[in-house]
Amino acid sequence: MSMRYDSSMKIAINYFPRKCRRAGTAVFVLCFASSLLMSFDAEAARPMITDDARMVDAQSCQVESWFRKTPSGNESWALPACNPTGSFEFTLGGGTLHSKGADQTRDLVIQAKTLLKPLNANGWGIGLSLGNVVHSGSELKPKALGDVYVNVPMSAAFMDDTIVLHANAGWLRERSEHIDRATWGLAAESRLNDRIYLVTEAFGRTKDKTQYQIGLRFWVIPDRVQVDTTYGDAFSSPGQSRWISIGVRLLSPPFFR
Repeated sequence: MSMRYDSSMKIAINYFPRKCRRAGTAVFVLCFASSLLMSFDAEAARPMITDDARMVDAQSCQVESWFRKTPSGNESWALPACNPTGSFEFTLGGGTLHSKGADQTRDLVIQAKTLLKPLNANGWGIGLSLGNVVHSGSELKPKALGDVYVNVPMSAAFMDDTIVLHANAGWLRERSEHIDRATWGLAAESRLNDRIYLVTEAFGRTKDKTQYQIGLRFWVIPDRVQVDTTYGDAFSSPGQSRWISIGVRLLSPPFFR
């Protein structure tokens, strides 16, 4: 997840219709989501936690990397992914986590993703991803099976793709704690101009606080180089779980031929 965070919030609030601001909480949330969806980029990825029903282009690769700072420390991540056949996207990467007063830890992420129904213009799509996250101390132990997860990303496009919504439903098995959790996410994207996009989402898992983030995505080189930045926090304890992040996404032309 990903610096003008105050500015991003002001931009989002300025899109709210006045009637939404005077409405009840439920209506306000619906207005918030819909007001952010003026237009949509063809690729939904960083900085969202909520996945979408798309994959990197066939025979192509991408690298998503980001730095995230929280009150308790910081994280650095890099997740390369490739789609060699057009049917499956494979991700293998990881992150380094530095927490105040604790040893450095590293995570290894392995994921496979496919589309059960591709997302088309003015249509909907659904995918399936399976993954494993290995947590470790200063030395990775790749043979140790970590947390296992399954996720079903769904996307729907409206008004010639000017409005696109994403929803996730999943399951996570935390092996060290022997706990099963349901996971979920809701996200929206909007285009402010040809290169700048506003993203917003809420996500969570059972027995944890619901979190949100809002940010901006910018194409430095269209369809090849993208940068982003976000501000996030928990709804129930503002300020205690906040983070800021900044990321870079690189996409390759097709070369698996």
